[in-house]
Parts: sequence; C-alpha cells; structure tokens
Amino acid sequence: MDDQSLRSKASQATLVSLLELDPAPMESPNVDKDLPPLPVQHDGEPASESTASLKSSSTSASLGLSGSGHGAIYYLTRIQRYSSYTFTFFGALHLATTSLIPLAAQSVASSESYLLLAREIYQTPLSEPLLVGLPVLAHVGAGVALRLLRRAHNLRRYYGDAHPARHHDVPHTAASASATTGLTAPPRPAPSYRGWPALSWIAVSGYAFGGALAAHVFMNRGLPLLVEGDSANIGLAYVAHGFARHGAVSWLAYAGLLAAGCGHMVWGWARWLGAAQGAGWRLERLTGHAAVDREARRRRRRRLLVINGVAAAVAAAWAAGGLGVVARGGETLGWVGKLYDGLYERVPGF
Repeated sequence: MDDQSLRSKASQATLVSLLELDPAPMESPNVDKDLPPLPVQHDGEPASESTASLKSSSTSASLGLSGSGHGAIYYLTRIQRYSSYTFTFFGALHLATTSLIPLAAQSVASSESYLLLAREIYQTPLSEPLLVGLPVLAHVGAGVALRLLRRAHNLRRYYGDAHPARHHDVPHTAASASATTGLTAPPRPAPSYRGWPALSWIAVSGYAFGGALAAHVFMNRGLPLLVEGDSANIGLAYVAHGFARHGAVSWLAYAGLLAAGCGHMVWGWARWLGAAQGAGWRLERLTGHAAVDREARRRRRRRLLVINGVAAAVAAAWAAGGLGVVARGGETLGWVGKLYDGLYERVPGF
C-alpha cells in the first residue's frame, strides 16, 4: 500500500467552506422557551461580559417570583396567547352582529337593535378596556417585545455582544489554521444578518391587521368621541353611509381589514393548536430521501390548504353580510346623514 495514502492531508475546500460560513441562529419550533445558557468556557480565559450577563439573566430567571425557572420569553408568549383568547370572544360577537345577523335579516335597519344589544356587553366602561383595549395592547406589545428580546439573545449568543461589526473579521481559530497550513483564507463578506428572528407570515399579517384595526377603531369609535362626545348615533347605518358616499376608500379599507384580520386570527389559532407546525410556504428538500420528502411535502401542502381554506371561509362569511348587505344599505338622509357627513369630512381622503 502506498505510504502517501496513509498520510493526512489538509482539505483546502473544507477550510475555505468553514471560513465562508457566517454564524446564524437556527429556527426552533418551540418558541415558548428561552435559549439555553451558553456553555462554560474551559480554555482558562475569563468569560466575556455578554456571557456573564446571559448567565446572570438565566440565574435571575430561575430565582424569579414564580420560582418555575421560566424566563421573559415564556411569559411574553403566554401574554400574547391568552390576550388573543379574549379578543377572539369579541371578534366572534362582532362577526355575528355586523355580518351574520345582517345577512339573515337582509336589512341594515332590522340589524341595528342587535348591534346595540351587543354593545351592552363589550362597550361599557368596564368591559371595553378588558375585552378590547387591554388585550390588543398586550398582544401587540408582547409581540414587539418578543422580537426585541430574541434579537438581544441572538446577538449575545452568535456575535458575543451587541456589536456584530466586530465579527466581520476572520475568527482567531481560522487565522491560526491558515497560518499553520499555509492557506490563504478568502475575505469574508459582511454578514447581512443582524440577529433579527425570521419574520413569519403570522407576524406580517398581524402588523397589517394592527394598522387596519387602528384605522377602523378610529373611524367608528375615536372620531365620534372626539367630534360629538359620544358614539350613540354610530351603527351599521354609519358604515353604510360611508360606503354610499366614499365607496372606493371604504371598499379598500374593509377588504384589507378582513383579509389581514381573518388570516392572522385563523393562522394564530392554528399555531396555538399546533396545526401550523410544518405548514410553511417553502417546500425545500428535507431529508434527502425521496419517499420521505415527498410525504412531508404532501402533508405540508394539505395543512397549508386547510388553514388557508378556513381563513378564506371566515373572511367570506364576514364579507357576505358586511360587504354584501351593510355596504349596500345606502346613505342615511336627514340630520343624521348630515351628522355622518360632518364626521367623514374630518378625515383626510374622504
């Protein structure tokens, strides 16, 4: 046997590939848990300030008020989850009074009394902040806080500190290997990743829904309170009057509200129930085994179709009464119609 075949040879291709790979966090399916603490250093060097702070935060989490060892990500995720339960109750009630009942009655005037009755449940001084205001603020605030907290964890874990620009240079171990083997490492491109977690479709639809919901609340609740002092005269006829006088803007606004809202709520519930796991849009190569990958793609497509089908069905049910009946109710005449015109004139673009 040739002695040369027994000698170890440095692989230039392997070394170059390692040098060109930038560290990036792995997406974990379990989003409720905090990242595990960094491993203890055994090279005799003192731990960095970022490592010490991460260990300190882990220790403080284990000594928290609950004594359960859970960190901030755990509690923020549960705030985001349980606040959606409360808002779902309001959403179901609002769906019934603004769409299903008008669809059954085929009349705006006949449906107004049911809307006024429902307001006695969710528009009192006590129930409105508890069922609508606080859950929305808690849900959005927890989502934003989770993104910022995950980014801070990613920066500490994968960059060592909050200044990733320091890590554009070749690592010390790679430089030592280059000096030992005589290989010249290619310049590493500046990493585009800055620690931000991946932005999912649920998050994108949530931000779109938040903006559309804020505009909807302002038009139907905030504006009447600012101009008239109350919203006693605001109901389905007010919405129908807006469609009759400002059709293009109203149709665009409500279509966006229904698409973003129904998509976000259905996909959010699918995530809470565990049905959204593995239902992403990308159908990439998974294991390298053709039969296994084919079956995984098939299951993923089926989940994707089912969840999107439910979202489309909810949006269609809401649009059937809201856009099919209320939007076609026509303008309101008399002094009430002039009141509505005065409110809409206060909004730019109407």
